[in-house]
Amino acid sequence: MRFASITAAVALLLAGASALEKPLDIEVTHPVECSRKTKRGDKVEVHYRGTLEKDGSEFDASYNRGTPLSFHVGKGQVIKGWDEGLLDMCPGEKRKLTIQPEMGYGSKGMGPIPANSVLIFETELVGIGGVKKDEL
Repeated sequence: MRFASITAAVALLLAGASALEKPLDIEVTHPVECSRKTKRGDKVEVHYRGTLEKDGSEFDASYNRGTPLSFHVGKGQVIKGWDEGLLDMCPGEKRKLTIQPEMGYGSKGMGPIPANSVLIFETELVGIGGVKKDEL
């Protein structure tokens, strides 16, 4: 009898966990093959468009400035959703990142981004510092 109760409790916990949003959802929208993917510490250049999930409004886009954002991935220079979501990426690859607040700006918000916002970024890896894009 005790085993059945424990099994039922575990089943309920697992069912509840699957209903929760993942803190980061990565969708590859334009796959690219390469021999050298991004890794922690790489200096990368990324074009992006950021929108709010709740209403689709754009809050920022590097495309509007004509210059990709340059930073070291995995080093805390950007939000955690980017540090994790842009790893193992090939130059030229495009991804859609859906980032829950805990991997974005959380309960603080930032500029035009309200607190507790789910963020959607369309990203394109332009290049990895010191690495030439593979010619396939």
